[in-house]
Amino acid sequence: QVQLVESGGGSAQAGGSLRLSCAASGYTYNSGCMAWFRQAPGKNREGVAAIYRGGTSTTYSTSVKGRFTISQDNAMNTLYLQMNNLKPEDTAMYYCAVGGWKTTIQALRLDTRSYNYWGQGTQVTVSS
Repeated sequence: QVQLVESGGGSAQAGGSLRLSCAASGYTYNSGCMAWFRQAPGKNREGVAAIYRGGTSTTYSTSVKGRFTISQDNAMNTLYLQMNNLKPEDTAMYYCAVGGWKTTIQALRLDTRSYNYWGQGTQVTVSS
């Protein structure tokens, strides 16, 4: 059974930085795809960043590209999201997820329907 636990959320000023972590158990990091998603109140959950096969490929949404970096520490079974130059519109609950077979298709790596396991989320609030 895959279990995911996010941490590192909190409050930041616009222009600041936060780093999110996701500790995973029951999953082999190099075997597939993991990703970060976020959901703001009243909005659909959206893909932010995905990392495939231990970092051979990364995918970012247009809204965060150049500001966020996804990475993983295989030895520690931990997924990270480094968020720099934060904006108020980055305010959301952030979730990590483990993908299924659909994530072999790069175009589907930020699609919620490609993911089978989800953490409980960590809140990020950015003030202007």
